[in-house]
Amino acid sequence: MSSCLTDDAPLPVPASPVPASGAPASDVPAAEAVVRSPGRTLAAALLGFFVITLDASVVTVALPSIGADLHGGLAALQWVVDGYTLVFAAFMLSTGALSDRIGAGRAFLAGLAVFTAASAACGCAPGLGVLIGTRVVQGAAASVMLPASLALVRQAYPDAGGSGSSGMGRARAVALWAAGGAVAVALGPVAGGALTSVWSWRGIFFINLPIGLLAAALLARTPRSPRRTAPLDVPGQLTAVLGLAALTFAVIEGGGLGAVAAAVAVAVLVCFFLIEARTAHPVVPLGLFRDRTVAVCVAVGAALSFAFYGMIFVLSLFFQQVRGQSALGAGLMFLPMTALIALVNVVAGRLAARFGPRLPMLAGQLLMIVGLLILLPVGAGTPAALLAVVMVPLGLGGALAVPPLTAALLDATPAERAGLAAGVLNAGRQIAGALAVAAFGALVARPDRFLPGLRTCLLLSAALLTVTALATLALRRPAAPHR
Repeated sequence: MSSCLTDDAPLPVPASPVPASGAPASDVPAAEAVVRSPGRTLAAALLGFFVITLDASVVTVALPSIGADLHGGLAALQWVVDGYTLVFAAFMLSTGALSDRIGAGRAFLAGLAVFTAASAACGCAPGLGVLIGTRVVQGAAASVMLPASLALVRQAYPDAGGSGSSGMGRARAVALWAAGGAVAVALGPVAGGALTSVWSWRGIFFINLPIGLLAAALLARTPRSPRRTAPLDVPGQLTAVLGLAALTFAVIEGGGLGAVAAAVAVAVLVCFFLIEARTAHPVVPLGLFRDRTVAVCVAVGAALSFAFYGMIFVLSLFFQQVRGQSALGAGLMFLPMTALIALVNVVAGRLAARFGPRLPMLAGQLLMIVGLLILLPVGAGTPAALLAVVMVPLGLGGALAVPPLTAALLDATPAERAGLAAGVLNAGRQIAGALAVAAFGALVARPDRFLPGLRTCLLLSAALLTVTALATLALRRPAAPHR
């Protein structure tokens, strides 16, 4: 579910925005040179965002084939998804600051090189252990690429209005960049199903190689990006990764080991919050959550991702393991649901500009709740065409709510902290999706209890969204509609 913003909404910013001034004198000409090749820079950044978003969804429909080929159970397959998503989310809390320290161009190329090499290793993995390990490396590299890619767009298009040398405003450039994520969300299940059916599940990773090489070629001749000192909260970052990994392990594994992991998670996360409360430059500034709008927007974003990514995971298994569809058939089932996401993102931005963010946020959550509830009666005999149609509200609800909530969060945050707030929001959404895969996988682990487990997943998601929809009502109404 892409968080695309439109020209009508406030722009997202990189996790640590590059200032217009304050860079070392030797780096200023390099920053100006970036502007002279904006199209190439934008294309490279878009391809980077596309490929890291694609890898979050393309693997889902290939999981049964991966399990059959590498002889793994459901718990191991959950780690194939969560190994990428969890590390991606956790490290994204501080990779924006890393991008500032070494320069966005260097950070992007380094992340892209590691991501492409890890993709090749995933495609060659002889067993599930190696596959999970290389997926973790992929996620870490993706966490570096994402903020760096948006920082590059910001440098290439310094004029928000489009009257400068670039010829295009930053709003349109960011919209094009974000469209890469929307297209990846729509293509992911279909591409994964097609490659798995026609070739092998390994093809879903090898496809990253030409995309990575093309992005690197586009950016290789771009001058160096400016650098600035940016503090890193290493203790906070490490405890965040350890605590979230332990929590995910506890949910996936269960039993005695799960109980131990849960205790470790609680202890480490307590340490994390203590560190964040006392450090001068935390990866998660706890003071942000004192603002009601920020707290509600982060909660709503997490709930939407929990429902969306959790149900994508479960429904992919449902189509292949219960209904007996091929990987390609399973991927095509998601196409009606995902194909309209980019269009609805645009509509959401216009609604937020006219009526304020609260209305589309609330409407999106209610639409997703309806989508979850109408899936309750589905079974192995439900006609495929009907099932594909009734899944549509599940995707469109999130597409309607995410751009306005992102805009509302940025509006409620001081400019100097907007990057941090955006990083917290996106990390929270990814973490929620990882936990949903862990929790829902446990509910559908037994083949004879798959359908009851599926319905429990639907009801849990609907209940969580009901709570966040009620919280959305607490947001302030706009003073007057924007026309």
